[in-house]
Amino acid sequence: MFENYTLVHHPGLRYIIGIWNLWPAILFFTYTEIWYFCRSFSLIIILSNNMSGQLKEVRSRIKSVQSTQQITKAMKMVSAAKLRRAQDAIIQMRPYARKLQEMLSNIVSGSSSEASMPLADERLVERVLLIPITSDRGLCGGYNTNIIKLTRETIRTKYAGQHAKGNVTILPIGKKSYEYFQRNNYKLVDTFWTIFADLTFDNVRNAAVYAQQAFLNKEYDRVEIVYSQFKNAATQIFTVEPYLPIPKVEQQKGGKNIDFVFEPAMEPLLLELMPKILNTQVYKAVLDANASEHGARMTAMDKASDNANELLKSLKISYNRARQAAITTELTEIVSGAAALQG
Repeated sequence: MFENYTLVHHPGLRYIIGIWNLWPAILFFTYTEIWYFCRSFSLIIILSNNMSGQLKEVRSRIKSVQSTQQITKAMKMVSAAKLRRAQDAIIQMRPYARKLQEMLSNIVSGSSSEASMPLADERLVERVLLIPITSDRGLCGGYNTNIIKLTRETIRTKYAGQHAKGNVTILPIGKKSYEYFQRNNYKLVDTFWTIFADLTFDNVRNAAVYAQQAFLNKEYDRVEIVYSQFKNAATQIFTVEPYLPIPKVEQQKGGKNIDFVFEPAMEPLLLELMPKILNTQVYKAVLDANASEHGARMTAMDKASDNANELLKSLKISYNRARQAAITTELTEIVSGAAALQG
């Protein structure tokens, strides 16, 4: 009697008996809710993983662009510092070299045919030596490419016949020109392409002396220099300059001949001065090329930094849109899962 009374009239035991009688239905509904919950949660996980993958990819690209931008800014600063020194060198050298070259051309033009000037001797052009001056490194825009294109264009337009006979030789100064012409099987003088590794007048003079001696030995009938004249950091003038034989100045109508007084004598003085002036001419061209390289690299790195800024803006906009889309999708799936549980 006591046990039956306790089971019937005790509130706690009565609740336990009710739940015990309804356990099949509770188990069924619990299983259904768990299934709907797991299904919705799995969809949320899949969509979240896709969105997080996209966000991770965009974040990785942003970091990569930022790292590249730091490199380009550093290279711009280094090039700017080198440009200042190179610019000072060519500005100081250019007036002196131009005056010497002008004087030499006037002497050659105004001298009599009896004077012995073998470096000004004009011959039938059968063998040609071209001296393209490029840089040792890249990342300077189209600087090296333009020098190489101008060299090839000169060969095609002026010396096509000599090139077909294999009588065009390249004396490259700079690693980029050396690598290009070697790769394309041009006839090379591969002794002086490392000048920029130690840019001194003595090293440049060795290349100039080789060209002069080869011209005197009639190994070449014409020598020309292909290089870039430095104007400013953003502008370079690519030019082909005749080197040997020494070019003469055309007499203008009504112009007067410049009469030079030589002491002690003309021929020994010219034999001594001509090689030195020609050495200076090559050194001026190399200094021009050096300043042009640093100016072109500084400009290229400045443009690269600006392009990196534009790319970063675009990537950040894409990142924010992807993040907002991920949040919206997750909220939508959570609401849909809750609605499914209630339904």
